[in-house]
Amino acid sequence: MHEFALLIASALSAGTPLALAALGLLINEKSGVVNLGAEGMMLMAAIAGFSVAYASGNQWLAFAAGAATGAALAALLALLVLWLGANQYASGLALSLFGGGLSAFVGIGQSGHQLPAFSHAPIPWLSKLPFVGAALFSHHPMVYLTMLLALALHLFLQRTRAGLVLRAVGESPESAHALGYPVRRIRLYALLAGGALCGVAGAWLSVIYTPMWVQGMTAGRGWIALALTTFATWRPGRVLLGAYLFGGVTMLQFYFQASGVQVPSQLLAMLPYLATIVVLALLSRNPLWIRVNMPASLGRRFMP
Repeated sequence: MHEFALLIASALSAGTPLALAALGLLINEKSGVVNLGAEGMMLMAAIAGFSVAYASGNQWLAFAAGAATGAALAALLALLVLWLGANQYASGLALSLFGGGLSAFVGIGQSGHQLPAFSHAPIPWLSKLPFVGAALFSHHPMVYLTMLLALALHLFLQRTRAGLVLRAVGESPESAHALGYPVRRIRLYALLAGGALCGVAGAWLSVIYTPMWVQGMTAGRGWIALALTTFATWRPGRVLLGAYLFGGVTMLQFYFQASGVQVPSQLLAMLPYLATIVVLALLSRNPLWIRVNMPASLGRRFMP
């Protein structure tokens, strides 16, 4: 039972960067913008967060640096797709490649360095409970903040005027513009918020989860987060559950190894990506269901 509790705890920790990035991408897509640059944003934020944490010894400054880096790259994407009218898909792919290459170059001097383990914040009393204490109540504060963020985002989209306007821009930017709403500015804010969350996700990987800088350390998590938004049909609660599901699949390899199950490590390392392919293949069997839930203007250029 203790090993199973640790597996759940590891799944929550491994799923946190996926959830953060996917929630950021959900905000982007609710405004009608596809952001394929999440992988590059996360890598750049990972090296920025690691560098700040290594220099200052402060994890929260590292998260702030990661968020600022992600937002800065999102601003670059906004310039390309919102003001210059560039193709969203091509621009996002270019940003992802740019972030991956630049992070590798910038991180040359940080290779081999390692951060001290930052303290977590177990919840008093609850963390002492058998099984659930170790599984649910002994995590880093960012794990709980991510859960609260998913709830806050759901309430924002469904219960506030600003959330309604954001969804309206994603459904019909022409109608929103005709009603007097600044569509490009709203999409800019959505991109900045989404980029900041991708940045925090990248910083989590290099500062808390690893904690060290390794070239290409996101290992495709940005693409998995992008798939999660579709898998969750653009709903924050489902994004959170999907992220923890993928996190659990990621950690299965260590659970099997600890249990003495003889499974090739290469096969276990493939599991998260195999799960992503299977989920997307199943979803593609019902395109009508995707179209019903997808923002109607997703990926479409709007130039007033």
